[in-house]
Amino acid sequence: AARSWGAGRMTPADREALARLLTTARREGQQVAALPAHLVPENADEAYAVQARVAALLGWPPLGWKIAGTNDVMRARLRQPEPILGRSFARFLRASPAVLTHAALLDPIVEAEIMLRLGRDLPPRAAPWTRAEAADAVGAAHAGIEVAECRLPMEPLPAHTAILADGSGSGHYVIGPAIPAGTDLAALPIAVLVNGRERRTGTGAEVMGDPLLALVWLANRRNALGDGLIAGEWISTGTCTGMLAPCAGDVVEARFGALPPVQVTFA
Repeated sequence: AARSWGAGRMTPADREALARLLTTARREGQQVAALPAHLVPENADEAYAVQARVAALLGWPPLGWKIAGTNDVMRARLRQPEPILGRSFARFLRASPAVLTHAALLDPIVEAEIMLRLGRDLPPRAAPWTRAEAADAVGAAHAGIEVAECRLPMEPLPAHTAILADGSGSGHYVIGPAIPAGTDLAALPIAVLVNGRERRTGTGAEVMGDPLLALVWLANRRNALGDGLIAGEWISTGTCTGMLAPCAGDVVEARFGALPPVQVTFA
């Protein structure tokens, strides 16, 4: 019989069933219409185990990781008690300007994000990683847009652990220009325009006060899960401008200071 969320740990069969549901949804570009209560993970570690199983079943080349819920407002909207992470996939990486087919997307959400490309590994270890070490591991920083998706219908909002199991809503990633070395990422002003009209503004400080602190959090959270980060991975550090749902036909631009804009057209 189905049990209520939080009533007990999932069985191995439950975890496998959820992983296979989410794997099929990813492959087919569809949402899971309804998630039985017994397939909702009880806690974050259980959800991340399902997420890892989905990635293994897919077998897709990885891109890196996304981070979300990096400030109090975003955590409240997502009903998350802490920041969250998700595996991203190389097949969904685009260079700006990009065109995405709106009808093929699953509850898409646009987020302007600072993207970090690792220049060296941050492997698992006993001691926590520091900001200085994380900063030294960054090979490059770029302006970017995440178009997040959810394989679970967003109305009503799924249980927060189900979102984690679904890769924390990882979707498409559009990479724009490199941010010059030495830029204060926290102070970088960012604006999102839709069809030429400004709709969202923020700075890098919206991301845990400093996007590099989001990288520190990710490295240490992966450490707690017994794994690390690898050179060459792209890290989407979290939205600097909140969330925005695009419509078909929209042209979205994210402007990071004086850099050329990152652009996505939703055809």
